[in-house]
Amino acid sequence: MPLPFMAADRDFGDLAGDAPLPYADHDHWRRPYRPGPWRVLGAAVELLIASYLLFATLIMLMAGSLTGALVCLLFGALFITAALRLLRCGVWVSAQGIRQVGMLYTTTLKWDQVTAVHTVQQPVRYLGLPRTVQGQALVVQTGQRRAGRPETLRPLLTTANADFLGRPEAFDRAADTIEAWAAELR
Repeated sequence: MPLPFMAADRDFGDLAGDAPLPYADHDHWRRPYRPGPWRVLGAAVELLIASYLLFATLIMLMAGSLTGALVCLLFGALFITAALRLLRCGVWVSAQGIRQVGMLYTTTLKWDQVTAVHTVQQPVRYLGLPRTVQGQALVVQTGQRRAGRPETLRPLLTTANADFLGRPEAFDRAADTIEAWAAELR
């Protein structure tokens, strides 16, 4: 019996590598890079904890403890929501502008508000922790002025965040792609 999904003639080079995701429609929000292994690992651990909590919910229901089951179900749903939000974190671009999605915030700038997008060498936070290391960061400058200089927002991407830690080529490719979007749509 032929199995078309196991065909040897298919090219999986772009799927397995660090190539940026293709984009054809500029009107939809796209992440111009793949989520990194640290981000996926964190979400997988959260989903594993959620599965244990949901199993505990089933055990509590069978034992007759409705309150305990509801608490476990609530925490399980909280872990699932956090895992999905963690996978959604990152930089998204479209014809409307550039969007930075974090765990608890989302910042969107229209392209006409952006004056420059460029890579700089600076201390960056290691996996979002307070510790900093020397690395590269992709920063956005807006047209707003603060103390006579253009306002620079928090770095969009860094070489030490969950998407690019240990993958400098992927960082360079993602930064170049976002800079190209900015140059084309500003």
